[in-house]
Amino acid sequence: MIASRTYTVSNGEMVLTLEPAEEGGYVVTSPFDPELVTEADSLDEAFENARDAAEALNESRKKLAKQLKDADELS
Repeated sequence: MIASRTYTVSNGEMVLTLEPAEEGGYVVTSPFDPELVTEADSLDEAFENARDAAEALNESRKKLAKQLKDADELS
């Protein structure tokens, strides 16, 4: 069993929390966006994957906002 240690890191643009994963590497989350969850084997990969996940979340949120706006205009 891996000790439950978490690490909070920042690159000046993002703040991430890394928690060791049982299978190796890290589970990567953001204290500022609870929906951002990814995995990585290194610190560099954590920031790269988190950027990709943040972009995907933003696109998904834009799409949802447009759908809600369109639905509201129909009613």
